[in-house]
This record gives sequence, C-alpha cells and structure tokens, in this order.
Amino acid sequence: MAPSTCTLRHIISSAVKSKAPLLSPAGLQATASSFHLTQQHKRCYAVETGIRKTTKLRQMLQSSELEFIMEAHSGISACIAEEAGFKGIWGSGLSMATQLGVRDSNEASWTQFIFKHMYVFPSVPIAFPKPEGAAVEDKLFPKTNSLLDGRAQPLADVKEFALKIQAMKEAQRDPDFNIIARVEALIAGWGVDEALKRADAYLEAGATAILMHSKLSEPKDIRAFLDAWQNKGPIVLVPTTYYKTPVDEWRQRQVSLIIWANHSIRASVKAMQDLTKHIYENQSTAGVEDKIVTVKELFRLTKDDELKKAEDKYLPKV
Repeated sequence: MAPSTCTLRHIISSAVKSKAPLLSPAGLQATASSFHLTQQHKRCYAVETGIRKTTKLRQMLQSSELEFIMEAHSGISACIAEEAGFKGIWGSGLSMATQLGVRDSNEASWTQFIFKHMYVFPSVPIAFPKPEGAAVEDKLFPKTNSLLDGRAQPLADVKEFALKIQAMKEAQRDPDFNIIARVEALIAGWGVDEALKRADAYLEAGATAILMHSKLSEPKDIRAFLDAWQNKGPIVLVPTTYYKTPVDEWRQRQVSLIIWANHSIRASVKAMQDLTKHIYENQSTAGVEDKIVTVKELFRLTKDDELKKAEDKYLPKV
C-alpha cells in the first residue's frame, strides 16, 4: 500500500532534516534507519567541506592563530552561533543544566545531557560531550560549579585522572578525537605549581589541549601559569570573569582557543525575564513585538524553505 500524503510529508521532513537522499519508495520506507545513519554522518562531518569535525577542532586547537568558540545550549542557539561565523560550539554544563532548570551540580543525568546534544548538530565542531571533542574536568563527583563562591572544590588525584585520559586515548577510534583536559587547580586555590603539575601530567597522558580555568577578575594566576608553561602544548581559556582583559594579550601569549562559555544562555534569560515581566504587567504583547524576532525568522533559522522545496518535489500534486 502506498504511503499516505501525511506519511510522505513526515518522511520528507525527517529526510530533509537529516540531509538524507530521497531516492526511491523503498528508500523512503527505510527512512528510520537512514535517518539514524545520516545523522551520524552529519554529526561527524562538516557539511560544507567534508572534513571530519574532529579534524576541524584539532586544527583550531593547533592553529597558530587565536581561535574562538561560542556556547550553545540548544539547537537554535547552535544555529545562531554558526550563522554568526563561529567555527565551533561549546556545550556548557552550566548552560545545559540551566536550560533544564536544575543546578550545575550533576543534578541533570548524563542521559539528559546526551539527549539535549542530539539537537545540536551544526556543521562546526562541538566540544563536550559530542564525538569531536571531550572536555574532562579534574574534579570529584558530584562537581561544584567553578564560579560559585565559598564552596569546596575537591579535585581528583592527578595520577588517577591522567590514567583516565590514557584510557580514553587507548579506546579512541578516530585519530583526531580531541581530549581537552580541564585543570581546576587555580579554581580550587591550589596555586600555579599544582596547576603546572596537573597540566604536565595530562598532556603526557595524551590530552590534545589544556583548559586552564580561573575565576579571578584580574587573571594574574593565568598569566603566571602561561609564563611557566612556555607553550608546551595548546592552551584553552574561559575568560568569563576576566572579560576586561584585552583579547590581544592572549593572542600575544599564543593561547590557542578562547571559549565564550555561557553568554547565550545569560542573554536569553535576561530577554525572557524582561519580556515575561512586561507581558504580565501590561496584559498585552503590543509593546514588545518590535523587540523580538518575527515568527518568520524562526522559520528561516530552522530552514523551513528546505522542507518546502522537498515537498514541492516529492509530494503528489493534488
């Protein structure tokens, strides 16, 4: 029996979303499996170049130029970051937890995080926990967010954490899979010497790059670490608290990558707070329409035009 128009519409929608080829009725009936395979393909490859996203991320980490990636906590925020020109996406634990309405204290399950990331499929690489790059943090479970004040920040044993990195390296299949070892010694108040010891151990164990984290507004500890590090390997920084430091300083110090780690979620929360307060107090949306995007912009961002073209081509003409 031929599939109904409604069924065909659903199949076409799924195939267009996954970039799946629409070849034959038999191929259409196999959409469930092909959708999975093409999503896996899209997840691993940059659509516009055919280069593996693991390779693209590695190129960024090893580039002689300072690179930047942007936080995304949802599919639409990833689309926006990619459209703005960012070469990569950061899957922030804080942003993901906030998006789910829970604390960034391992309250969201690993399954929930993976489910959220299923909808973040830009052409650019994603670091943590996508296949192209994992950022592993040397804290004990359950973790405490690094930017909380007055909280204990217990760290993992250096040797044990280095062996975890070694295990990841021995298990990896893609030679360009990236392990970004996040060192929390400065966050925990353990000092630059401890940060250096951990960075050395993690790099030797096979980490692609070291993420050195600090919450000081004047990053003297980051500067001291970089002076002592002497460019032994790629360094990633997250200047959430020391945003006033000119980016050119990190460029001159040959930092590899800067992460804007939570700004999209913070911007969206502010916008939603202002909007909902206004609507609640005024019982009308008349005064806000010029401050928000149109519904048509949502259609454009989610590429409804692709679906329309596919429907015009494959749906029977009534």
